[in-house]
Amino acid sequence: MSMSDFEKKGNIHETPFGYTMSVIGGKWKMLILYLLSENQVMRFNEIKNRIGTITFKTLSTQLKELEAAGMVNRKEYPQIPPKVEYSLTHKAETILPILEQLCEWGEENQK
Repeated sequence: MSMSDFEKKGNIHETPFGYTMSVIGGKWKMLILYLLSENQVMRFNEIKNRIGTITFKTLSTQLKELEAAGMVNRKEYPQIPPKVEYSLTHKAETILPILEQLCEWGEENQK
């Protein structure tokens, strides 16, 4: 994206970059997407336990936001106790190559 694209749009939040950051930005969303990409299907507590430091409320909010953005599928099973599984949508799978590049960057620069 060139500087003229920012000048045309005015507000960075109105640019494609701004949209992307609204979908995957923040402390937790890319971690959630990464975990789901590695495990295909996960339940809430599995995600919570793998992240560790995230609160139940925050995880719930992040999953709802990812679902609203079309990045996460939520499948609820009508049973007792309730069972809910989360997985990536096709839209989310299109961002996985970018997450892979971020992993590669980390491998090269973490030393």
